Amino acid sequence: MRPMPPKKNTLRADEHYDQAVIREEDTVTFKTSHFYAVLVLFAFAIGILVGYFAWGRTPAAVPVVVTQVAAPQPQAAATSVPEQVQYSIPVEGFPSIGPDDAPITIVEFSDYQCPYCTRWHEQTYQQLMDAYPGKIRFVYRNYPLSFHQNAMLSAQAALCAGDQNQYWAYHDKLFAEKALINNAEGTTLEIASYVKFAGELGLDTGALETCLSSEKHKDAVQADMDFAGTLPAENGEPAVSGTPTFFINGRRLVGAYPLASFKQIIDAQLAALP
Repeated sequence: MRPMPPKKNTLRADEHYDQAVIREEDTVTFKTSHFYAVLVLFAFAIGILVGYFAWGRTPAAVPVVVTQVAAPQPQAAATSVPEQVQYSIPVEGFPSIGPDDAPITIVEFSDYQCPYCTRWHEQTYQQLMDAYPGKIRFVYRNYPLSFHQNAMLSAQAALCAGDQNQYWAYHDKLFAEKALINNAEGTTLEIASYVKFAGELGLDTGALETCLSSEKHKDAVQADMDFAGTLPAENGEPAVSGTPTFFINGRRLVGAYPLASFKQIIDAQLAALP
């Protein structure tokens, strides 16, 4: 029996392949694992450094712009409470009604053609005088507005009637004739109309006509207007810029206010008297 030839180490090609693949994978796996491990460590180190610089160190001082705001100053009382001017209005020598020594003096700057003046005269004037019998001296001063075509001559006519001691009767008559004086057509009345009013009151019509024709009291009316312009303003407003404007013991009240508004001021002033 012949001896058998030595057995060759005959591994299959697929076994070598498989082993080769295994070995190659092991090699690649080894190298990739190390790479990622190093990468993780590197990233971790970078993270620590970033955290250190971002949070671990005292941050550099950042310049901050600070705007100083002054503490609010206390407001003056005049900003919250309107300042009242105590006016001194001369009354001697001007048409007045009521006792000279009355505790309350009311001066009205008015216009006979002004519809608000007429309304106040009709609705409040007599009520006011009746509410304080013997306690009010009422003084009338003229302020004919330039756009009222009959106001100037009406003011002069009333003063002409005053020359006959009939000022207040003529004063009331002018307000009663509002439809003519403040006519819708804007007609300027002739002197004859004022003479007619005087005749209806029993006045000397000839004297009144002469008085008006000579413009005897025109300067006096203008003087009232000029004086009003010299009065100091109150809270930025001219003391007299329209009609009616009242001064109640020197306290200014502008407008055709009802009786209650006058009573509020007058009662307070009477209560303050000694």
